Amino acid sequence: MLSSLVNKYNVAGPRYTSYPTVPYWDSNTYSLDKWKRSLITAFNESNAKEGVSLYIHLPFCESLCTFCGCHKRITKQHSVELPYIDAVLSEWQLYLKLFDETPIIKELHLGGGTPTFFSPEHLTRLIKGILRDARLADHFEFSFEGHPNNTTVAHLKALYDLGFRRVSYGVQDYNPTIQKAIHRIQSFDQVKQATEQARAIGYTSVGHDLIFGLPHQTMEHVRETILKTKELLPDRLAFYSYAHVPWIKGVGQRGFNESDLPSPALKRQQYEMGKQLLAEVGYKEIGMDHFALETDALYKSMVAKTLHRNFMGYTASKTQVMIGLGVSSISDSWYGFSQNVKAIENYYALIEQDTLPVYRGHILNQEDLIIRRHILNLMCQFQTSWKSSDLYFDELPDALIDLKEMENDGLIEIGATDITITEKGRPFVRNVCMAFDLLLKRRQPETKLFSMTI
Repeated sequence: MLSSLVNKYNVAGPRYTSYPTVPYWDSNTYSLDKWKRSLITAFNESNAKEGVSLYIHLPFCESLCTFCGCHKRITKQHSVELPYIDAVLSEWQLYLKLFDETPIIKELHLGGGTPTFFSPEHLTRLIKGILRDARLADHFEFSFEGHPNNTTVAHLKALYDLGFRRVSYGVQDYNPTIQKAIHRIQSFDQVKQATEQARAIGYTSVGHDLIFGLPHQTMEHVRETILKTKELLPDRLAFYSYAHVPWIKGVGQRGFNESDLPSPALKRQQYEMGKQLLAEVGYKEIGMDHFALETDALYKSMVAKTLHRNFMGYTASKTQVMIGLGVSSISDSWYGFSQNVKAIENYYALIEQDTLPVYRGHILNQEDLIIRRHILNLMCQFQTSWKSSDLYFDELPDALIDLKEMENDGLIEIGATDITITEKGRPFVRNVCMAFDLLLKRRQPETKLFSMTI
């Protein structure tokens, strides 16, 4: 039964870190001025109540991991660190000029690239520069992505002293053959050491990122990785499906043959087995692809129905404003999105001109805002409702017709004014969201834009 459902629903679809999804942003209705106005409006509405989130993209890596879909630049020249840090701080100043009051920072996340490519001293310069003109929320959360091979005790201590309490390590898989194929070589002992060092310093949430569906990966490989992970018992886990999108990311994801990838049915078996093993030691499934122990803030937010999803993935609390700093970063005002230029040289040039370094975005209309709420509900709570008239939209009856077959397959339950995704249907949450995605329905892409849903 599982195999037949996978075959039936395994289609290309968005991961819904936003709605509208990036390929459907409307450049004709977007402008830098409109983006600034939407951000100022959102900031004035929400800063005092909930603060703002900051995502800072640190793009440098010393070597290329061929599974990675993130924007990065490969270099071993660490002279790039300081100019980049100073440019990010200059960009932050450009945003500060828009606001009439001091930002209250609720969340701050360092992503990459490899944030720990940067020295502890330069990371300290960055965070102190950000905080110099901001206040911290009462219960703020600072987090960063660490590479087990280069996250040192000095990194951990420096960031801890700045207020960081959460770190996530990219593990992917412990099998040497798979690690060689994806060009990410790290031993279990290295991950163990990085995990234990973080806990000894005082980090209260240590996460691991695992991937299934990697080249050469078998059921046994996934089992062995999960069993090793259970030894370390990270507070939260991301257990992702490998997104094979070489038509977007190019040569970086062509380090192996298509025939080396597990079939969709095998990928789903890998996930279900991993999920079962994780459940046996107390991990709870959170949204899509995430798991946490009951002591972790991500689980508590799910129970409290405050779980949120944005371009940083799942977060334990919601802020209306998320500002992305650095190349390729995406900002979100709820009313609009804006993405920075991807080339570092272009980024520097715009910063030197005292111009926000954005190159595209989208201003949401009323329909967008309604659909965004439904998709966010489905991704975070596995349910949504149109009992309130402001969440009804004209195409809703058509969406329900499209979902009827999923109801017949036991994946969802459709009520008079709501939809609930069943336990059986959770692996297909992206497919449910696609029934609400009006832009995807109206403009089916001529070329492949998204990874497969299963």
